[in-house]
This record gives sequence, structure tokens and C-alpha cells, in this order.
Amino acid sequence: MARTPDYFRGKTIVITGAASGIGRATALVFAREGARVVCGDIDERGGLETVKAVQAEGVEAMFVPTDVTRREAVRNLVRKGVERFGRIHFLFNSAGSALKRCGFLEIDDALWERTYDLNVKGTFYGMQEVLPHMLENGGGTIVNVASMAHKRGGPGTSVHYASSKGAVVTLTMGVAREFADRGIRCLSVSPASVDTAFQAASGTTEQSMQRVVAGIPMKRIATADEIAELVLFLCSDACEFMTADTVYVSGGGGFR
Repeated sequence: MARTPDYFRGKTIVITGAASGIGRATALVFAREGARVVCGDIDERGGLETVKAVQAEGVEAMFVPTDVTRREAVRNLVRKGVERFGRIHFLFNSAGSALKRCGFLEIDDALWERTYDLNVKGTFYGMQEVLPHMLENGGGTIVNVASMAHKRGGPGTSVHYASSKGAVVTLTMGVAREFADRGIRCLSVSPASVDTAFQAASGTTEQSMQRVVAGIPMKRIATADEIAELVLFLCSDACEFMTADTVYVSGGGGFR
């Protein structure tokens, strides 16, 4: 929770992947605290549903159709947010996916490239497009979604995804250190498995999920709301000395 009462009220966050999962949960948590939300996603129906849910909290929101693998689309998302609300205080790069689970030798060029386009380029574009605006306005906070997978390597199921999330951790660290003396904080969150549509979309089987849960001391996976609350904290004035780090959310699970 922020140290300052109403810290988020009247401020603006841009969220990619806002149509569902962690992105939607984060939009609702920020709306609860009075922040205006700019929702970007390739899923227009889901994005509009998120906007409606945010507006039900009594705050302003807008949806901008956004394919984060295209720089111009991300540029348009930021531009529309600035035009509507004047200033962007926070960016949450939530869009991402493993796309398909498979063994290392089954990864072809198309899967590798699509994984990096979505998880790495999407994050890179978001940061590059919002940073000039934040610098001009004296600062801001960026939070990116990484993954515990970058520590484990994703053997047998998702080396492509783990590798891309390792790149996100490195991007986060580099940007954070380059702009730390100019009012910018940049962090990432590295969850273990989260209960979202991500699991089904990437082809996670019931058996593999049972193995994942068995290896977590809490004996469950995370909820999207739990990650959203962490993002809120990272953007708040309660941890202003924190930057460049990734925060692991594992339920006590190990790193290997």
C-alpha cells in the first residue's frame, strides 16, 4: 500500500495485455485506488470488458486496440493515452505468452521468433515509447512481467519462453540503471504459475499442472489478483528506493 493517502488517485497507468488475466486484474486494482487506466490488447472484446469493469469503479478508462509485436501499435497506445489523460505515470507490460509448450528440439524458427516478438519486443517497444514522455514529465514507474521460468530454464516444455523472460529481466535491469538518476524506476515481477487463461492457451496439461502444484510448498498456484497487488505496491511511494530488481512470486517454490 502507498504511504501517501490517495497516492494513485488521478494518475494514469497504461497496461498491455489488459483484456484478461494479470493485465485485467491489475487494471481493476489500480481503478480501486482511483487511477485512470489505458487498456491495450489485441483482444478488443476483452479489452472493452476491462474498461467497463474499471469504469464501474468510478474512474476513467479507455481501450486502444494494440498488437504489442508492432511498434506503431504500441506508439499509438501511448499517444492515445497522453492525448486523453495528459500524462502517463505508470506502464505495466503484461502482454506475453509461451504460445506453445514443447521440447527443445521441437522449437522451430517460427515459434522462437513469435515468442520473442511477443515477450521481448512487446516489452521493449512499450518502454521505448513511454520513456521520452516520462522523462519530459520528471519521472515514472515501469513494471514488466518476467517469470520464474528464467531461473529454471523451462526444460522439456518451454525453453523458448524461459529464454525470452530472461531477456525481459535483463532489459528491465538495463533500463532501470540507465535512467535511475532521472526519476525513472523500472522493475519486473517473476511469478511461478498463475491461474489465468495463459495455461490453457499454451497447452498446459492437467498432469503437468499437478506436477507444478506438487512442487510448490503452498500446494497451489498464484491468482492474478495476487500479482496485481504486487504491481500496485511496486508503483507506489512505499518502495521508492527499489529499481532494477525482479520480484519472485513462487509460493515457496525453488529456482531449479
